[in-house]
Amino acid sequence: MRCSWAENADAAMQAYHDTEWGVPHHDDRALFELITLEGAQAGLSWRTVLTRREAYRTAYHGFDIARVAAMSDAELTAVLTGSAVIRHRLKVWSVRENARVALAVIEEHGSLDGWLWSFVDGQPIVNHWPESSQVPATTEISDHMSKVLRKQGFRFVGSTICYALMQASGMVDDHLVTCTVKGSH
Repeated sequence: MRCSWAENADAAMQAYHDTEWGVPHHDDRALFELITLEGAQAGLSWRTVLTRREAYRTAYHGFDIARVAAMSDAELTAVLTGSAVIRHRLKVWSVRENARVALAVIEEHGSLDGWLWSFVDGQPIVNHWPESSQVPATTEISDHMSKVLRKQGFRFVGSTICYALMQASGMVDDHLVTCTVKGSH
């Protein structure tokens, strides 16, 4: 049995739930990918983004932070007009800016991983929700994270996006108590 959002979903969403969602990520590149994809999701469904994940990986050099930070305006225009990513100019341009900010964070703090995980004191927050209606969209921690990330210069990092990032990266484990897949990570 899976969390209710994944129980009757398609195979891709179920695989994401079963193998990725809530699993701790500690690789800077993987975390940058999640920041990008969660930002792309703003106003859309996760399924919409998940179906385009490979296009994002291609368009943004496998989420190599330094390569993305160095992308030219012409390259971003090509992403906007010629790929399968969500064609939202501000979101496409934000990826380069977020890469540049991520590099500054890595320079200052040693890693994006350590910096992001510091919001949860380096340990996953494991919740025990019996029903999906109890899972919040934001928390005080995601509010704080959003504020700090924005101050640092990140874009498309509102509190809801930050909470989704926390869930996706395993900083928060919001698998329902009835989810039998939860323990298989």
